[in-house]
Amino acid sequence: MSELKTIARHAGTVLIGQLAVITYGVADTVIAGRHSPEALATLSLASSIYISVYVGLNGLIQALLPVWAELRGAGQQQAIGQSVRQALYVAGGAGLLGIVALCFPDPWLQWTDVPLALWPDVRAYLQVLALALLPSLLFRMYSTLNQSLGYPRLVTWLQAGALFVKVPLSACLTFGWLGLPALGVVGCAWATLVVNSLMLLTGLWLLRTQSIYQPYRLWQKLEAPHAATLRRFLQLGLPAGLSIMVEITSFTLMALFIARMGAVPLASHQIAANMAGVLYMIPLALGIASSARTGYWLGAQQPQRAREAATTGLTLAAGLALLCACGLWAARAPLARLFSNDPAVTLAAATWLAWVAAYHLTDAVQTVCVFLLRCYRITLAPLLIYTVLLWGMGLFGGYLLAYQGLGPWAAQPSVGSFWLTSLVALAVVAVLFSGLLWRAMRAPTAAPI
Repeated sequence: MSELKTIARHAGTVLIGQLAVITYGVADTVIAGRHSPEALATLSLASSIYISVYVGLNGLIQALLPVWAELRGAGQQQAIGQSVRQALYVAGGAGLLGIVALCFPDPWLQWTDVPLALWPDVRAYLQVLALALLPSLLFRMYSTLNQSLGYPRLVTWLQAGALFVKVPLSACLTFGWLGLPALGVVGCAWATLVVNSLMLLTGLWLLRTQSIYQPYRLWQKLEAPHAATLRRFLQLGLPAGLSIMVEITSFTLMALFIARMGAVPLASHQIAANMAGVLYMIPLALGIASSARTGYWLGAQQPQRAREAATTGLTLAAGLALLCACGLWAARAPLARLFSNDPAVTLAAATWLAWVAAYHLTDAVQTVCVFLLRCYRITLAPLLIYTVLLWGMGLFGGYLLAYQGLGPWAAQPSVGSFWLTSLVALAVVAVLFSGLLWRAMRAPTAAPI
């Protein structure tokens, strides 16, 4: 089977599962929007904080994908089991840090001048999600293992199946249907906790019972922490996790800075952000699939095949991004009306969705590049580039343009100010990452961890 078919099939399977996951958030947005503009604003703020915490920790786990893919390519099956057990210590430590951050969100809210009226619901939402964080990270570890081994279907089935629990449960707990308590937007958080726990328990059962996992001897006695292994994990995972955190927070913190503009701008931005998240799932799936193949061939000591896999994934991502951007541009108005029945919100959201279409073109290229760079053990440079450009030019530049003025431009307190600076910053990131990847593919191959 050609690399194109292999990557496309793997990415397609991952995409179905990722779209199911993003649908959880989209459904919550629709439910909150139907409840009230205030509920939608609360969801926007709380989800921005949660995602900022979760995605950075998730990146720490996801960075292990090329490690396990290389071990598979090298034929070291039992070493995969040992590596997975050591990774449990990383997941546990990451979960504890995230729980503390979610249980005490006041510094985030105060720093970004979120209206005090929204603080109680935001706190309550995040405290429930703190309970859901560790199950979510452990399921992400199960997912990463499957992707590295070329078995994404089991994860996809679980993610897609959970959709039939998440959406109705969120609605029932928000509005108080079927005799359940009406918890408002916090009900969506309780539904997330239930779904994450169910997926983790099912994943553990599959690891225990399915024959495909037997060669890796996963269910051996948990070894004591191995300092050298954990140090190598953190050398790869920490920069990768911090890079993803910078990338995501440069996007999600927009919502916190936009909050001071009022409920309507914040709600319209949340709609645009949700669509950006949906589109992001495509390059994310391609990044996972192409890095799994690239890591496999690097482990098999075939760098030419690794370059072929990386180039195929990147080309496919760029082509699909162009198609998606054109489709979003054409359908931006009806999509905005789908999310909200408030005329002011839908009118503004249709404008921001046009920005999302352009944003996605650059986002797709840089997303696949950063996954592939991890296969070549390049993680520190992307972190520095993200920090300077996405936080500096994108987020801080948007803040200056919106509230203080930037160079010759007077202050423009609009959601569009943040989208403009973020788009320019991300375009520069995509160019720099492409250059790094081009150099890495022609450099001596890194040895597997």
